[in-house]
Amino acid sequence: MTYSVKEIYYTLQGEGAQTGRAAVFLRFAGCNLWTGLERDRSRAVCQFCDTDFVGTDGPGGGKFQSAEALAEAVASQWPGGARPYVVCTGGEPLLQLDEAAIAALHAKGFEVGIETNGTQSAPSGIDWICVSPKGGAELVLKRGNELKLIYPQAGAEPERYDALGFDHFFLQPMDDATRAANINAAIDYCLAHPKWRLSLQTHKLTGIR
Repeated sequence: MTYSVKEIYYTLQGEGAQTGRAAVFLRFAGCNLWTGLERDRSRAVCQFCDTDFVGTDGPGGGKFQSAEALAEAVASQWPGGARPYVVCTGGEPLLQLDEAAIAALHAKGFEVGIETNGTQSAPSGIDWICVSPKGGAELVLKRGNELKLIYPQAGAEPERYDALGFDHFFLQPMDDATRAANINAAIDYCLAHPKWRLSLQTHKLTGIR
């Protein structure tokens, strides 16, 4: 299998349960809920995405002809020390991430995490599954380590998900023109429903990538 990757880079995880943890981000190109092109945004299932996942021209990106080549590119970003951690993201990583890639990353010593919209089934072997449901999209992946819901979303109200099989439940305020109001609304919801925890995008607050 050829893997199409937008970018690979080393940073700190900025949100959710793993906030502050050093990680290599492996961003796969492509998504099933939006083309990534602005001309198509108004027709997309997910219209608020702020991530560039189009093409393979980002730092460390490209076409990788084997799982081993992909894992080697990821491993080259890790500085050494501790257990290496890779976050497979996108776009939608489960359009490409397969058992061969997971095995190759494990062979390099990596703990493998994924951030997915949950519309695809997950291959076996993933160590940390974070699902971020999108309103209007059917949720297929209903179990994992954390559910991180962008809030508020029409058709993706928290009560739709709080009985699912996740260890952690996060509300993350939508970063749009009403961001301040969204933060306050998320705080109020977490206070009223203590099962949910607040997730902030600390990478944006601190200015790291």
